[in-house]
Amino acid sequence: METMMKKWVLRAVKIALIATIAGAVFGFIVMSLWNWLMPAIFGWHAITFWQALGLVVLSKLLFGGFRGGHGHGGHWRKGMRERWEQMTPEQREELRKGLRGRCGHFGAAMTQPKTMDQPKEERS
Repeated sequence: METMMKKWVLRAVKIALIATIAGAVFGFIVMSLWNWLMPAIFGWHAITFWQALGLVVLSKLLFGGFRGGHGHGGHWRKGMRERWEQMTPEQREELRKGLRGRCGHFGAAMTQPKTMDQPKEERS
């Protein structure tokens, strides 16, 4: 049990170290790019490393969030695909009608939906 605990502590230390190094590298890159480009292009002041790190965190929060992983929404999409594949054609049409009622019509794409039951080659 004690060796397993040591393994997890060591893993946590490694992850923290990698995250710290990655943060420092991104902060240095942002600081260098800012100090190279912004004063020359816009006449703005140079920034410090900590200001650059703050910009990295702010941009991550505003534009990317801290969700982690790849393909956000992939789990939801996979679940819907499995659910769709288990539906009968009547259930699929009923779902389409329900979605049209909630989301409205968006032109021909909604009147002629791409169906998931067709092979990829046949979809337009």
